[in-house]
Amino acid sequence: MNLSPVVIAIPMYFILMAIEMIALRFQKHPGYRLNDAITNINCGVLSQVTGVFIKVLSIGIYTLIFEKAALFQIPNTIWTFLLLFFLYDFCYYWAHRMSHEINLFWGGHVVHHSSEEYNLSVALRQSSTQTLWTFFFYFPLAFLGFDPVMLVLASGINLLYQFWIHTEAIGKMGFLEHFLNTPSHHRVHHGRNPKYIDKNHGGTFILFDKWFGTFQKEEETPTYGITTPVNSWNPVWVNLAHYATMKQELKQIKNWSDKVKYLVKKPGWLPEYLGGYRSPKEIESNYQKFDTVVPSTMNWYVLVQYTLLLVLTGYFLFEVNNFTWLPKVLISAIIIWTTVSFSGIFEKRSWYFPQEVLRILAFAGIVFFIGQTLLPLPILYPALGTFAAFSITWLWKNQQLNSKIPSASL
Repeated sequence: MNLSPVVIAIPMYFILMAIEMIALRFQKHPGYRLNDAITNINCGVLSQVTGVFIKVLSIGIYTLIFEKAALFQIPNTIWTFLLLFFLYDFCYYWAHRMSHEINLFWGGHVVHHSSEEYNLSVALRQSSTQTLWTFFFYFPLAFLGFDPVMLVLASGINLLYQFWIHTEAIGKMGFLEHFLNTPSHHRVHHGRNPKYIDKNHGGTFILFDKWFGTFQKEEETPTYGITTPVNSWNPVWVNLAHYATMKQELKQIKNWSDKVKYLVKKPGWLPEYLGGYRSPKEIESNYQKFDTVVPSTMNWYVLVQYTLLLVLTGYFLFEVNNFTWLPKVLISAIIIWTTVSFSGIFEKRSWYFPQEVLRILAFAGIVFFIGQTLLPLPILYPALGTFAAFSITWLWKNQQLNSKIPSASL
């Protein structure tokens, strides 16, 4: 069983999101849009699923350094863990800050900032590639001799702490604002207003921002998102969009030295002969959030199918250590396919209906593959048959209605 604090806390995430929705309703705040919230959670699902493979690299190298090159043997006590937690947040600050200040690294982190809303579901909007650009920032902790198991625990708790600060339901928090990262401080971090960009990088503590000159208090209400909106509900494209832009801009850059500079300088940098640095601009007066409209029955269809996806994903993440490589790959593939399929429904892509029918059948096949050891076949066969028939019928009956409703911002 996977005992990562982040995985164990999955049920609590959804309980807290439900509480936030109720609180925002009392505050008469719109708070959530289904298409945005599902895209946020989809990005988190992709991050956790791909992390099954990527974390083998990052934790593996950390463990190798710890075993072969550690300068000290630090015992695992409550006091050394508290020290590790503080030092981990220090490393996190610099990894996070560099993810904003180095264009290549921003390709991994931009996913988290690309939602135009700010609620607890945004905390789950995590990148599938960020680990590639940040895992080495924690290697000093391995050289010092901090146990890899304790590092994973500190990392999980740090990430869990950052979940609750993604909300507009909580205002400023008095004296805690002086040393902890709070919802107010983190709202600033997610703002695309020029005064808020690249501020408040701390994870648990805000101290490092105050010490190193990147602190900004919340003043006017932030406008959330990124300066060039991604305008898509497709979590795979959300992960790849910045890299695609980089590829196009690299083609325009003439020499290799400028190409390297483009990778390591701030996002927005170009050589002078291509116009130079593009600084963030003030929010446009006619700015509107990206949105699309589908029939309410299709929203319910996605919500039901999504609940089933989350059950499969939760089971996969809890039991991942008991799977061999083939089922890991197959289950990961159907999870990723499902998240992309939902984006096709929200965006009313021409391909959404035929591939969704195939996805339903493939989903049932995967569940049958892993469910044979969990349920007797006389129960499994009719359950999956009913699921497939009901899903395809529901989808087919709503296809024409979906095509008649115009989308808002495609």
